[in-house]
Amino acid sequence: MNRERRLAQAFVVLADTYAAEFDPLHLFRRLVHTCQDLLDVDEAGVMIADARGSLKTMATTDEDDVFAELLRLQNGHGPCVDCYRAVEPVSVPDMATEHERWPKLATAMAEAGYESLQAVPVRLHERPLGVLTLLRRRPGRLAEDDVHLAQALADSAALALMHWSIEPTDGDDVVTRVQGVIAAKAALEIAKGMVAQYAQTSIGEAARLLSAYASRNRIRLTETAHALVARSVTPADVIAGQPRG
Repeated sequence: MNRERRLAQAFVVLADTYAAEFDPLHLFRRLVHTCQDLLDVDEAGVMIADARGSLKTMATTDEDDVFAELLRLQNGHGPCVDCYRAVEPVSVPDMATEHERWPKLATAMAEAGYESLQAVPVRLHERPLGVLTLLRRRPGRLAEDDVHLAQALADSAALALMHWSIEPTDGDDVVTRVQGVIAAKAALEIAKGMVAQYAQTSIGEAARLLSAYASRNRIRLTETAHALVARSVTPADVIAGQPRG
């Protein structure tokens, strides 16, 4: 499939909020993996702001703790925070030159092998909801066309988010929907920890097991996470039926 068809398919998938399996956690996973697939980037992550304006990680292309830490280091100070506050893309073509400005982030990125960063706002009609972060293992500014495409994908995801809610809400209740997604992500992190501990495996593998369980049983990942936290589903249930390696 050529890039144009993959791009068209990506927008259809992001916009398909009426599918029975529509889930905000899957929405953000689709967003970051679409960016990794279609743009000249190595990794991507998306963060959404809570009621206090703190950015919370929703999805990353890499479940590695090192990658998640790169996003956490920017909470309160960093290019992603600048992007969120200004509601404008922020480009850092060579993080090594920004060591004095963002010492912890510059050091962590260098240790992880990333050299440049592009932040794009996740926004709803110019209202900031969060930030899409794009990382590259080489210096240089991301092509302008890729930045525009990343913005379009982020905007599409923000619009799709407004069609989801854990309970009926007013159509313009942005805060309720955003806080619902953050709560769902928190439940997912707890659920991943439960499965990882039970199966004595990594968080990344636990995430895969949870997604497989949700897909196998045709239920939303959000519902699976909440069921685990509420103890109506056990880690053993999640692991049962998995193919043995």
